[in-house]
Amino acid sequence: MLVIASDHGGLELKEEIKGLLAEKGVACEDLGTGSGESVDYPDFGQLVARRVSDGSARLGILVCGTGIGMSIVANKFPGVRAALATDVFMATMAKEHNNANILVLGGRVLQAGLAREMVSAWLETAFAGGRHQSRLDKITALESELKL
Repeated sequence: MLVIASDHGGLELKEEIKGLLAEKGVACEDLGTGSGESVDYPDFGQLVARRVSDGSARLGILVCGTGIGMSIVANKFPGVRAALATDVFMATMAKEHNNANILVLGGRVLQAGLAREMVSAWLETAFAGGRHQSRLDKITALESELKL
């Protein structure tokens, strides 16, 4: 299960991504917003991050104006590896090297076509494991130490 959410600044791009997910047959649950009215990104970012953190969703996608705010919110949750990407290479590496379980995009800085390519690359890329897993293990240890 993949969960997706946006604030008002990411609504249009979120809807585009939902179309792509439907085309690919990827089940997705939209956690909001459903309106162009101004909302606070932490309210929607935490919905996706909480679900990925507690294991009730395997993957998530967040979209706000730049992606910066959603990234900050999502990475407060244990076990979340939210990666803000601005091109296909970053989206690919987010999964291959960092096993990012949330992809974060900027609705006001990305064209829909590029965002579709990025989401496709992220979904289709496998985590490389190996030395990258040992690095993620260090992040997990830090989360435990700092009680994040």
